[in-house]
Parts: sequence; structure tokens; C-alpha cells
Amino acid sequence: MKDKFYEYIQDLQDRITSKLEEIDGKSKFQEDIWKRPEGGGGRTRVIENGKVFEKGGVNISGVHGKLPKSMQAYFKVGDVDFFACGLSLVIHPTSPMVPTVHANWRYFEMYDKDGAIVNQWFGGGQDLTPYYLFEDDAKHFHQTCQTACDKHNQEFYSTYKKRCDEYFYNAHRNEGRGIGGLFFDYCKASETMTMENWYNFVSEVGDSFLEAYTPIVEKRKDLPYTEEQRKWQEIRRGRYVEFNLVHDKGTLFGLKTNGRIESILMSLPPHVQWVYDHQPEAGSEEEKLIEVLKNPVDWI
Repeated sequence: MKDKFYEYIQDLQDRITSKLEEIDGKSKFQEDIWKRPEGGGGRTRVIENGKVFEKGGVNISGVHGKLPKSMQAYFKVGDVDFFACGLSLVIHPTSPMVPTVHANWRYFEMYDKDGAIVNQWFGGGQDLTPYYLFEDDAKHFHQTCQTACDKHNQEFYSTYKKRCDEYFYNAHRNEGRGIGGLFFDYCKASETMTMENWYNFVSEVGDSFLEAYTPIVEKRKDLPYTEEQRKWQEIRRGRYVEFNLVHDKGTLFGLKTNGRIESILMSLPPHVQWVYDHQPEAGSEEEKLIEVLKNPVDWI
């Protein structure tokens, strides 16, 4: 399964970066092949200073070795080996009218001293972080997610949409990071879902990403915006940074397994502001967004 999924994410990375380059029309992804001393490595692709995308990364990795002590305690296991692979992306557009997007699809295995698999699971999802709320965009993104889920289980969308709202939540701000999407983890074999079934579901969601995001970019990328709207975008990006550095489990895992720092922190936007006690104007489009972040909406 690990070889099959790693081949899949390599192909998916190619498809996603090619399409985003086509939309940007100016900048190209720069590729960086790296190795991890303890085992494995990855292929990082970053785009910067484009016409549409100010910064973005679409990265794949496959790492293996002894599970570090810090992660043994986290997973409540003893001295085991592990393999983990996945694709992780974050795209920060220049225009505040175009939302930031994040997605991740991953696979994990643990082995005993004889090399037998003792645990394996899939995880992942995709979520949208707008700076100005266009309800049509939110509905399109969520409808695409639901369509992908419904092909495998009619309950997946509602379950994983709720988990996304709960996970991508800045508890110290009492607001969501964005307007959600899907979040699933520890998807293991059961009586109703084999690992092959989970592979089919996760790859279905991965294949839906471009359909979920790129029509929104095409529709909004040429809209005019003001300096004040750009400032608002940078303030909201600060909340994005806070979540990734304070709450995100993927960041924590990367840092505690001697992951590649440049790849882990590529999710951070290039221009961010923290303004003391900033409050949006009453009745404004900015306040409209905040209300939705504080009170998640069922978009479908």
C-alpha cells in the first residue's frame, strides 16, 4: 500500500503544480529534492511572487526509521519503526479576493521488531480560508467535497466536515481558521472499510482538489481590491500563522521527527500583520466573515 500511495501522490503533485502554473501565467514552481538523514526524503515545490499566487508550496515526502521517543509517547507505543508519506499543500494568493487553500493526504505505517505491520492508517482533507466571504464559492467548495465523499459513504461528508470545523479552530481566538471542508484521520481497516477502500476514498478526495479550488481562483483573481482590503488579508493571515504554529499536529509531527524545516514552514505567508486589538467595522464585509468563523455554517 505504501508504494501505491506514494506513486499516487507523486502523480497528484505533478497535476496540481501544472494546473496552478497555468493559472498563474507568470511564475513556475521551483523544485527541491531533499534527503532525511534518518531515512527517506521528499520533493518540495514552491511558487513565489507570481501574478496570482504570492506564495505556495506543494510538497511530497516519504520518511521512515525509528519512531522518536517524543512521538512514541504521543502514539502510546513502544520502540517501533515507522513509515509516513503524504502530499501537503498551502497556496496564498496575492489578491484578498482569492482564498488561501490547504490540503493534505497522508499514509502511515508502524512495524514491530520483525518488520511486520502493526498499525496503518490514512488521513487528510482540504479546507478553504477566505478573506472576503463569497457564499457561492463556499457552496462550490463544500459541494465538491460532498460529491467526492458520497461516492464512498453517504455519512462521510457530514462527519468529516464537522471534524474539520473542530480541528481548524483557533481556540485562543474563539474562531475557525477558515470555512472548513474535510478533515479525516486514523482511517483504519474495519468490517466495512478495507485499506483498499480507504485508498480509493482518499485518492477520490485528492483528485477532487483542483475541481474544488481552481474555479474559485479563476472567478476572483481579477477582481479589484483596495489597500485596506489587502491590510485585512494580512491581518487574517496572522491568524493562519497562529494556528499552524500553535495547534497544527502536522507541524508538530514534522518538528519532532527531524523533518525538513523549510518544507514544514513553507505554509507560512510572506506578508503578515498583527495589529493590536483589531476589530472589523460593524456591518462590514470583514465583520460578516468573522461571524461565520465564529459560527460554522452548513453550506449545503
